[in-house]
Amino acid sequence: MSETDDRPKLAVRLDNLFKTVRPKGKHWTNAEVAEELKQANPELRVGGVYLSQLRTGKRSNPSPDLLDALARFFGVSVAYFFDDEVAESVLSQVAAIEALRQAGVRSVAMRAAGMKKENLQAITAIMDQYRQMQGLPPVTDASESEAE
Repeated sequence: MSETDDRPKLAVRLDNLFKTVRPKGKHWTNAEVAEELKQANPELRVGGVYLSQLRTGKRSNPSPDLLDALARFFGVSVAYFFDDEVAESVLSQVAAIEALRQAGVRSVAMRAAGMKKENLQAITAIMDQYRQMQGLPPVTDASESEAE
């Protein structure tokens, strides 16, 4: 969450899901998500305007059923909306998935699949050098340091 964003955490987190997660491979509008939620759960009362208000912070107290439905729709745990660690983990995973959507990154990942660890380390070192030459920030991979 940005320090300059004065919206409630729930609003920021819901908005992040809409902007970054792509159920069925597409970006969804508020109205489309509301319709999908109602189809999956007909007794749920939700509309596109209400979702917009939740995303902007104008409304801030959705029902537990709505939060559960939103979490299921976006493929996250309901804890994402309340737990900072869960939210950080989800956003980190979403960022990794978004990076893989970039054609060049996907191409590199496809070529790296199945290679020996020492070869991957050599390739990673070369990529780190190119990142540095381009003025890009270093990449820290938590899963790499945990594996060592």
